[in-house]
Amino acid sequence: MAYPEVDSRRGDSLLGMGEVGLTDEDLVLLAELAKGVTVDRVGRRLDISGRTVRRRLRGICDRIGVATAIEAVAWAARRRLI
Repeated sequence: MAYPEVDSRRGDSLLGMGEVGLTDEDLVLLAELAKGVTVDRVGRRLDISGRTVRRRLRGICDRIGVATAIEAVAWAARRRLI
């Protein structure tokens, strides 16, 4: 898997939101997780299953080059996307 280039001085990816293909719904999902909402509850709020939330979250992590949901939330927060 190819990872986005990283500015080692700041630890930030040099790619922006549009370049990794995050949708508004992806950002809503990450924002809800950042608030501490459980995956199943996020699914209910978005009218999808918890399993679908997990699958979408895995896709988000793959696109932005991180390994965990926590890293994905931190990545989006650093870029002030959520």
